[in-house]
Amino acid sequence: MQAHQWQWGISQWVEYLKDKEIPVLATTRAVLTALREGPDEERERLSARDMADIVYADPYLALKILRKAEDSRSRQLGHDTTTPLAAILQVGFDELHDIVINSPQPVDVLPGCGICEQRSLLAASIARAWADRRADISSDEVAMAALLVEIGELLLWHFAPEMTDKEVGVREWNERYWALALRPSEIEFTFRQLTMALAQAWGLPGLVIALIKGTDTPRANIARLAADAAKRISIEPEVPALLAILQEVSGVVPGAELAELAAPLPLPDELRDALLAAIAALPAD
Repeated sequence: MQAHQWQWGISQWVEYLKDKEIPVLATTRAVLTALREGPDEERERLSARDMADIVYADPYLALKILRKAEDSRSRQLGHDTTTPLAAILQVGFDELHDIVINSPQPVDVLPGCGICEQRSLLAASIARAWADRRADISSDEVAMAALLVEIGELLLWHFAPEMTDKEVGVREWNERYWALALRPSEIEFTFRQLTMALAQAWGLPGLVIALIKGTDTPRANIARLAADAAKRISIEPEVPALLAILQEVSGVVPGAELAELAAPLPLPDELRDALLAAIAALPAD
């Protein structure tokens, strides 16, 4: 990274990152290659939902196929592509395979990048569970937004790792600024703001952008809170913080018990027991 890049604002980072050739996960490449080289019958049995599940396991591929579907979609159709399943139905297996094979392979991935990738997958899983509990019209859309919330940070891990906390492999829990102790007075935007700016630069569907933004609607709040829960679980899982997130979720998922909302969180037994005990100790409404 060049010295002058420390002075960049968000618009300059967006210009730098928006046209980068984004990699896909090595596991995704292995799965698609095996399917391509395997028996025809196995590929023919692969449903659109099966392919969508492959996409949900890779935030980079989710972004790439969403952009591809939007680029190739006829504007006369009148409907944005807002889920991996819808994108798969537009591009098909061969196009999905080509996107993966033609994507660069990640090199020298730092530990923190892998943590951030897993956090994205966890956020999508939690968001889907909470959206399903709310009987959302499309829990896939909410899960897609949660999957993409970390994409700004992920691109920095790949293309400007100096901007991350590469010494310890994870970023400190800091919702205001992501510069840590490096140049906090000069860099004043969050990872999520970078994601939002990139999503707009890429021309992602308005609904997806609104859900990534994470405010104003119950669905967007679920995506935001799922990402917050995943981050908290990955970095510093503490009962008070998790309880506060669950209480906020309960405000946008009518009728849901806190213990029920805690169920999708992959917590160690001791921490889960402590969280459930804290929930039971809350005063009755």
